[in-house]
Amino acid sequence: MGSSAGEWSAEQIDDYETLISTTDVELLKKAWRNEKVSPEILPFEEALVKRAKEQIQLMEETVDDFVESGHDPLIASLYQMDLDRAQFLLRSYLRVRLQKNRPRNPSGFAIEKFMFYIWKTDTYRNRLSMEEEKFTERCIRDIGKHLEETVLSNLPDNYQSVLNQSVISEEDDMVPEPLLDTFVVAKCERTTRPLYLDGSRQSTGDDHFLMVPGDLCILRYRPFQEELMSGNISLV
Repeated sequence: MGSSAGEWSAEQIDDYETLISTTDVELLKKAWRNEKVSPEILPFEEALVKRAKEQIQLMEETVDDFVESGHDPLIASLYQMDLDRAQFLLRSYLRVRLQKNRPRNPSGFAIEKFMFYIWKTDTYRNRLSMEEEKFTERCIRDIGKHLEETVLSNLPDNYQSVLNQSVISEEDDMVPEPLLDTFVVAKCERTTRPLYLDGSRQSTGDDHFLMVPGDLCILRYRPFQEELMSGNISLV
């Protein structure tokens, strides 16, 4: 930005304040919270991240203009606080997808922990950003090489796989999978369809319920994945 804060009109300041008060920061906070609590990795919010980066760049330029022009330090500090908050949320969202360090929920999904499972599962692999996919591929290559050089090469031929306990294993029994039956706390954002505890869409019993905006429920994650993906519920 080339203009100084002293040349800014009230309308320009109002336009900027309107921009930073849009829902993108709140949406980013919700995406971060969902990712932090979900036992599986969720689709990467590419469009939201792109908009957040653009807003952060605008806010950085605005704060610099305010500081350089000697604008009211209090006003500049308030804009700096907004900037810091947006940067924190973006970094936290990107970081938590790589590694979720949450002692209260050790089942949390992380690319580093479940990289082999992600790589062999198209559904999860397609949820990664391009950078995350490169990171995962590099981790698998480096860890595989390290294990081969330090451990596997010293074992009998039947036990030299990173993925299987032995050559007679029918599945990749050494690849950890996310625990989708983990209990989570869900908040309703939009009225849901009838929800069944077994995850089905129909039931002959009374084991179904509706959630309306504002409702909070403690429930198993697996039956309600679709509601989270559609935005009808969020995790807290």
